[in-house]
Amino acid sequence: MSQPPQNFISKMPRASLKHLLVFLGITTLLVTVYNIGKCDIARNDSNFYREEKLPHLDGNFGGTKGFQPRVAHSYDIAKEKQPIEYEEIDCIINEDYTVKGRKEGSEVYMPFSFIQKYFEVYGDIDKSDGYERFSFHHSYQDDFPTGPQPRYSPSGVFMSFDLYSVEDRNRVKCVSGIEGVPISTQWDHKGHYYPIQIAQFGLSHYSKHLIQPKNKVKILEDGERTDLSDWLLPDQKSEIRSKLDDRTYLDNGVVEFQTSPSMKNPGISISTREKKLSTLSMDLNFINNGSITVVIQMGDGNLYRIHYVLSDTVMRQDGNRDLYYGLGSSKKGKWFHLTRLLLVDFQKGMNLMYSKTRGARMKNSARITAICVRGHGVMDNVTLSAHAHMDLFFDAANYLVRHQNSIGGWPVMVPRKLIPEVMELDSGWYSAMGQGQAISLLVRAYVVSKDLKYIDAAGKALSVFDIPSYQGGITSKYLNTYEWYEEYPTSPSSFVLNGFMYSLIGLYDLRETATGKIREKASELFNRGMRTLKAMLLLFDSGTGTFYDLRHITAGLAPNRARWDYHKVHINQVQLLSEVDSDPLFTSTAERWKGYMKGKLSPHN
Repeated sequence: MSQPPQNFISKMPRASLKHLLVFLGITTLLVTVYNIGKCDIARNDSNFYREEKLPHLDGNFGGTKGFQPRVAHSYDIAKEKQPIEYEEIDCIINEDYTVKGRKEGSEVYMPFSFIQKYFEVYGDIDKSDGYERFSFHHSYQDDFPTGPQPRYSPSGVFMSFDLYSVEDRNRVKCVSGIEGVPISTQWDHKGHYYPIQIAQFGLSHYSKHLIQPKNKVKILEDGERTDLSDWLLPDQKSEIRSKLDDRTYLDNGVVEFQTSPSMKNPGISISTREKKLSTLSMDLNFINNGSITVVIQMGDGNLYRIHYVLSDTVMRQDGNRDLYYGLGSSKKGKWFHLTRLLLVDFQKGMNLMYSKTRGARMKNSARITAICVRGHGVMDNVTLSAHAHMDLFFDAANYLVRHQNSIGGWPVMVPRKLIPEVMELDSGWYSAMGQGQAISLLVRAYVVSKDLKYIDAAGKALSVFDIPSYQGGITSKYLNTYEWYEEYPTSPSSFVLNGFMYSLIGLYDLRETATGKIREKASELFNRGMRTLKAMLLLFDSGTGTFYDLRHITAGLAPNRARWDYHKVHINQVQLLSEVDSDPLFTSTAERWKGYMKGKLSPHN
């Protein structure tokens, strides 16, 4: 087909040119309308368009009774949907700075990222029920249990400590193999034994023992079997033998091991189906130098080893695959019980090599593949379990008994600068919170074991309450009248609320459990403290939340508002104390403080 000449249009008759232009205009209009219709349908769920929910007698849409979704058809899109028109607008914040917002009609919308930081509120997009909504909260700690709750008991769960995992905290360097309790890096990156953290470690495991379902235990070796088919390296079976035939162990079969240090994996292989069983427990006696090695395998097949050795070095790494935890050189030649949270030990070791974030990720993909023994010794009751809460609880209680000093205290052996150059403590200070939580732990150890050493240690701990804070003790006075037990016994006094109430709970636990002079002393201290709390509790009410301490009164500083998790602790403590003292001050205060977490404010003038 030949091409038209370049001046084809110019040579057309005038009428034909007019008809052609009209035809092209109509065609263009039809194509435009068609595309707009397609675009509206495609953008049915777009943020640029909104669709009114139509009333329906029995429908439900997005949780709003009386509405149900409808399907938009092409013929009514133009009728029911209109584009949301908005424009950017500058929002001037108290004449200080500007935030970009949006104006839609008479409404102005500001970014929630600004609202969250400026007003200290919280929110996120919730898709839990299949619908997308924005969930707004005044606090991040406003969830309280509903329905009747068990009455507090000195033998029961300690507050909400069943939800605590002290050993997982970033400020826990590791759980010591020598002492069996956490080592804290709080205020000292080298690590120290922090009495409050140790007491909380024990109380959390005791509480979990009462709350969590029955433990699942896999017996790896109990000295009762002669079949060694579970052991690795079958050609080395002769070096690991049952002692059932030995008169020394006739009443309690154990297993003797005698292996060369050069052997790779003399030990017990672990079924891969038992991934959730990550707590190792065993009774052990090294006749000479020896160790236990746990082999950890990652998802990519790489192997890591945790070695538990007779050393006084708490924790070290060797290369990129080997971690060492000291069990203490003094354990050689003695029976001792060992309980280790293997994946916690693994994560803490990975934190040394990598970042804490990477350590946590590696923990989640790790599994235990073998447990190996080296040297010469005897062992029994080797198990893997989901947990061993009571073992760890007694590790904490026994630590407190071993390390209580002559005046009944557990000193904190690092300096503390509550407010630099204003409220400072030298190494060796005592904490009423530490004394109180230690008492609560020891009371429970006594209740379970009936061993008097625990209740005696709790009774000795009362002596520190008799020493004024200015003489190195924990008791100060407000207005020279009301006795206050100081979490941080600084000068001037700080009057930390949660630490004071924890000490009262410990005194109550001891009063309800002990007898004789210990009970009388605990009761006297508790009554003094409750008198103080009733007089001073409302000093901590800000009208929108609570104060952490009273530095604004004693030191003339800006108020120290309690963040929401501390505010929630205040509420839980006041509610607990309301169970043992019927004064309506406690119940009314707790309810008002709960309201603050929902955005309710106290009345104003």
